[in-house]
Amino acid sequence: MQRETITRRRLSDEVLDRLEGLIHSGEFGLGDQLPSERDLMERFGVGRPSVREALFSLQKMGLVAITSGERARVTKPTPETVLNGLTGTVRHMLTDAQGVRHLQEARLFFEIGLARDAALQAADEDITRLEKALTENRETMGNMEAFERTDVTFHYVLAEIPRNPVFVAIHEAVVGWLTEQRNISLRDHGVAESAYEWHARIFQAVADHDVDAAEQAMRGHLDDVAQHYWRVKERAETG
Repeated sequence: MQRETITRRRLSDEVLDRLEGLIHSGEFGLGDQLPSERDLMERFGVGRPSVREALFSLQKMGLVAITSGERARVTKPTPETVLNGLTGTVRHMLTDAQGVRHLQEARLFFEIGLARDAALQAADEDITRLEKALTENRETMGNMEAFERTDVTFHYVLAEIPRNPVFVAIHEAVVGWLTEQRNISLRDHGVAESAYEWHARIFQAVADHDVDAAEQAMRGHLDDVAQHYWRVKERAETG
């Protein structure tokens, strides 16, 4: 008979499961405060470290909010909470070239879908906002810090058009994860002019409700950004 190993779970994991179950069952509803750490210690028969670790895990999951000096309060998870939990993993991925390429491909997949959806759904007010963002992007050429800010804003407005908060959260997460890529690619000659031209093509495709043109423009834009990034990286590595 094959031997099976039974792994003993940490006490904090048991506390986490119990508290999560109590929240999902409705015993502690949205906005309710959980019992004090001392009460939880007595209820589950564990020490303070196990209770605190379980509460911290619940906070990372977005199920509770912890404020210094107050009891934990039940909250509703948001897309931002879920994506923030991935940040540490993504930063580890970005320490090697293959990880960067994988994230670039993921961004390409996501933003192409965004561009197509925006072209399909954009209302008049969306097109007006996107045009304003494009104009501000053009006006900041020559000022890299300002150009970078308006570059991000243009893509943010695009992410808002489908009116899906998950899309906006993903956009904001990716912006944070790829800060280093953007900073590096903007050092290359002519990158701002090229980025603006691609933004203009994306805008026109969205304004024309041309789904395929929107996809082509976004693909061209992000491929161009990636090429600038790897060119600068190669120059830095070769001296």
